[in-house]
Amino acid sequence: MVEGLVFRGRGDNMKVEGGALSIPLPSPPLPQRASRLVCLAAALLAFLLGVAVGVTLPLVLATPPLSAPLALPLQQQQQQQQESGVEGASMVVEGVVGVTPPLHTWAPPSSDHTSSDHTPGGHTSSDHTSSDHTSSDHSTDLTSSNTGGANQTAWGGPERDAPDVEEAAALLVDEVYWGAAVEAAIPRGFPDHEVDDWRKFTRRQAVVRLQEGCGRMQNRLLTFENGTRSCCRYRQNYDQIQGEIFSFYLSRLLGLTNVPPSALGVVRAGAWQWAGVGNQLALAQWAEERPVVMTRYVEGLTPAFIPSSLRSSRRRLHPLDVEEKDPRDMAGLAELAQWSDLIIFDYLTANLDRVVNNLYNMQWNPSMMEAPAHNLARHEASGLLVFLDNESGLLHGYRLLDKYEAFHASLLQALCVFRRSTVDRVRQLVARRDVGDRLRKMFGRHEPDLQEVLPPIPDKSIKILNERLNSVHKQVSKCEKMYIGS
Repeated sequence: MVEGLVFRGRGDNMKVEGGALSIPLPSPPLPQRASRLVCLAAALLAFLLGVAVGVTLPLVLATPPLSAPLALPLQQQQQQQQESGVEGASMVVEGVVGVTPPLHTWAPPSSDHTSSDHTPGGHTSSDHTSSDHTSSDHSTDLTSSNTGGANQTAWGGPERDAPDVEEAAALLVDEVYWGAAVEAAIPRGFPDHEVDDWRKFTRRQAVVRLQEGCGRMQNRLLTFENGTRSCCRYRQNYDQIQGEIFSFYLSRLLGLTNVPPSALGVVRAGAWQWAGVGNQLALAQWAEERPVVMTRYVEGLTPAFIPSSLRSSRRRLHPLDVEEKDPRDMAGLAELAQWSDLIIFDYLTANLDRVVNNLYNMQWNPSMMEAPAHNLARHEASGLLVFLDNESGLLHGYRLLDKYEAFHASLLQALCVFRRSTVDRVRQLVARRDVGDRLRKMFGRHEPDLQEVLPPIPDKSIKILNERLNSVHKQVSKCEKMYIGS
């Protein structure tokens, strides 16, 4: 041992004390009993930590994350909505702006649903849960009822049993009605709760931008404060605004969910909703106190073409034409079924801006029927046909029946395959003859503050509409006599 050295620690702690090199010694070790207690405590703590991790980790992995609209900031939500192929229209939840769950999934009904699971229009009963829904414009207003003795529908026909397995797989049932397999493939469209949500939304959001777009010159593409967009229809006269909103109401009475949600508004530059776009209103030359129709802007749309069976002068969509189709092409058959609804809807409203537009222009352009249908689009992701711009319906189109009725009638007479739910609605409206009352009640209930701004649908239009409902009913009856039991 070196003389004068005292060990007190590590070599790097060595220092000279009074001319002698000193090394600090380590602290004295713990007593043996204390050392055992420390080791035991450390082992117990490690064991408990391992148990905690082993129990909580599977629970964390099995728990789904928050949905994107609730978990992300508003700016990221809007960015995701714009990047997706589906419109990111937003819903206001009791004054909370920025919580924007998507309003629409665009999903078709589940293929294992039978017709008894669906209300007319193709969406399930879960779509009808809003507490403020009333019977006048939803499925409950035109449901089957007992009229004494055997169960009957409201129009007097026998109540149908649920389809059997063979019927569910058939393309047609009772010869002239689309089968359950085709019905199950039809996209649900815009359910009632989305219509109600849109109406509430347009009354609670300020407009922050107007820009050109959405068809005619004075229409504008609106942007609300949370980024949601709307095609807004403005006209100097009332009849086309009436035609747009009352055609939308009629589509809901018929159970057709292809028309995007629409709501009325009033242009008031000094009001809170329009205060931020006063200069843009002036540039658009929109007058004060004018009613406008705000329709949800739908992204992801592509042109829609007239089916080949309806293009030629011998146009027809009859059972034999359906039976020639590939039964594996459910998407194509579902689109044809939507066309059968479109023909009825456009005949009832005398809409001349859609297929009739192509028919009329054939005199100058023989290939017009190969061109995309006017004011009709197809949602690419879902296959839904979207019926756009219905302003000529019920008023303007009725005034021009002398000029265009031959085209309207030719399309209706070409149709002998129908959706049963649509026919049921037509027959019930024919039997009750209350379509005018229903449309006016819907207007009064949905737009109570605008009764002095926009006139209701005129009596003359209601008379013509009832006549056209009868014509559709007669066409269905003629097809049934022609094919059922033949």
